[in-house]
Amino acid sequence: MEDLTQEEWVEQLKNDDNAVILDVRTEEEVDEGYIPNAINIDIYKGQGFLDEVEELDKSKNYYVYCRSGNRSGQACMLMEQLGFENAYNLLGGFKEWEGDVIEE
Repeated sequence: MEDLTQEEWVEQLKNDDNAVILDVRTEEEVDEGYIPNAINIDIYKGQGFLDEVEELDKSKNYYVYCRSGNRSGQACMLMEQLGFENAYNLLGGFKEWEGDVIEE
């Protein structure tokens, strides 16, 4: 697991053709807007979160975010325990995100 600043996250993501963006916020938070192409798996689902993450391709690089960076940090650690080698946590989370946002 690696914590990345927004600049590092964006730069690394741009040059990564094996990237998956993972949003671990609640559905209500996602309804307020999300980073384009993000997959949402709510970390508060507990075992449901682990079950869904287990189905993801472990050979991909995961760029993980939440509202502030705390839950996504936890998600990265859990993913590492499940055998994911590349999980990157967005420091500051969505509330400090300055890139593109999709609002529903």
